[in-house]
Order: sequence, then structure tokens, then C-alpha cells
Amino acid sequence: MSRYEKAPLELAGLKTVSLYERGGKVKIADFARPYEKGSGIVGLLGSLPRILAGDSFRGVVDDLRSAREYDRAMIWGLGGHVIKCGLAPVLIDLMRRGYATTFAMNGAAAIHDLEIALAGYTSEDVEAVLPDGRFGSAEETGREMWAALSPEMGLGEALGKRALAAPHAEYSLLAQAYEAGVPVTVHVAIGTDTPHTHPAADPAALGVATHRDFRLLCASIVDMNIGGVYLNCGSAVVMPEVFLKAVSAVRNLGHELTRFTTVNLDFLQHYRPTVNVVQRPHAQSGGHGYAITGHHELMIPLLAATLIEREK
Repeated sequence: MSRYEKAPLELAGLKTVSLYERGGKVKIADFARPYEKGSGIVGLLGSLPRILAGDSFRGVVDDLRSAREYDRAMIWGLGGHVIKCGLAPVLIDLMRRGYATTFAMNGAAAIHDLEIALAGYTSEDVEAVLPDGRFGSAEETGREMWAALSPEMGLGEALGKRALAAPHAEYSLLAQAYEAGVPVTVHVAIGTDTPHTHPAADPAALGVATHRDFRLLCASIVDMNIGGVYLNCGSAVVMPEVFLKAVSAVRNLGHELTRFTTVNLDFLQHYRPTVNVVQRPHAQSGGHGYAITGHHELMIPLLAATLIEREK
């Protein structure tokens, strides 16, 4: 016999409804289809379920294609991991195909890209060099970055010009975008990037350069109105915060900014990208916000391949 004073609730009088009247959000018409051998990327896209991420991925592809067709801004916000994973050639190709009108990087992405241009490699073994303080002390990285700064350019343009003269410029997003005349903006927080400790550091010049880039990003965001796309790839804090402030500044200055698309593409869905990129920018303004979860080294090439295969 139970010692409890409270007896379980009797459910005999519960009112049921017909399954056929109730309906459901998930329908067999939306199910995935088995992949057909030889159908390629387009066939793979068509085989995905029209549910959750499957439908979101299609939405991102369709909105990027529409943005290119109607000459709207397509801005790629990049964290360092995207460059470290070797994806610059994919992004460079998308840029040349018209799927990128601006690249916005955090400091880490720019530094990794500059090192690739200079040496053909990047990303030191932190655990091996941190104990004796060698981490972040590469001479050429700091020297070339600080020498690149110019009062007439933002940080992204200045680094792109410098990278274009480097031995491995063909693999540098900074260099290739500079050569193509596609804006690159770089948004830094002092102390977050290794060259900030270099003896040649000029924080005043850095502040001027990155603030110019913030204003340039704002100008690019103006062109997102009605049909533009912003993709946040691999930045959990800096780029989502920069993007939200830029959106607010653009609207504050009287520019209409409605019915655009935002995407957060990362292997984890963090708080700031979710609210600052996917959700908040669309409050009372329409448009779509998508969250695509997956490793950059898989998802960005897949997205690029799908765009290429669906070109007219």
C-alpha cells in the first residue's frame, strides 16, 4: 500500500480528438528521399527532407541565388576557424561567381589569412609555445600587419594590398578580394590577436583603421535592404555584436533595412549569433533567419557546390 496521501489523477474523463481532424506538422510529402546514384549535388539537395535544417539549407541557397540575381548585398562574416580550415579558395571562387559582395572578418580570420599569404601556413601549436611565452610572437606576422596600415584605407583593404604582394597571395582571401575590388572589413578587439603584442604595434592607427571598416560594413549593409543576405560563419562573439550595431546604425541614419536574410553557420549554435544574427535583426522588419549547424569544412563547400550546380 502506498504511503502517499495524494492519489494519482484519474484520466477516465479525458476528452480525446480524432487524429485525422488534428492533423500534423510532419507529413510524408516532406520526407527525405533515398539518394539516386549519379544525381549529383542537385539530386542530393532534392532528396533532403523538407523539415527543419533540410528546408533551411534550401532557403539559404534560394536566397543567395535571388540576392545575386537582383544585385543585393551578400556579406560573409568570418571567424578565424573558417580560414584555418582552408576554405579561402572556396570563398574566393564564390566571390568570382558573384556570391559575395563584402567579406567581414574578425581579427583572427585576418591574421590567419595574412600568415597564409606570407608563409603558406598558419596556426601555431599553442600548447608547445605558451609555457615560455613564444606564443603570438611571430616577427613577420606583426611586422607586416603594422607596416600595412595606412590612414587612407581600412584594415581589410590595407592588409589585402600587403597580402597581394606576398608569396602565397593566390590562397589569401584578403589578397584576392583586394585584387577584385571586393571590400573586406576587419573588426578587432585590442588584445585578442597576436600582432597586438608586437613591438611595432600602433594601437591608435589600428583603432582608426578598424573603425573605418565598421563604417564601410555599415555602407554594405545598406544594400541588404529587400533581398540581401548576411552569413555569420564561425564567429561566436565579435562579428554578431558588430553586425547588430551596424544594423542599428544604418536604421538610425534613416536607411530602410527590411526583408533580408541572415544565416548563422557554425558547428555549435551560440547565444549571440542566435539572437544578434538569426533573430533580432528581423524584429518588425520581415525576412528570414536561418541556423545551420555543421562543421565549416563540410558545410561551406556543400553550400558552394549547390550554388554552382544550380547556376543557370
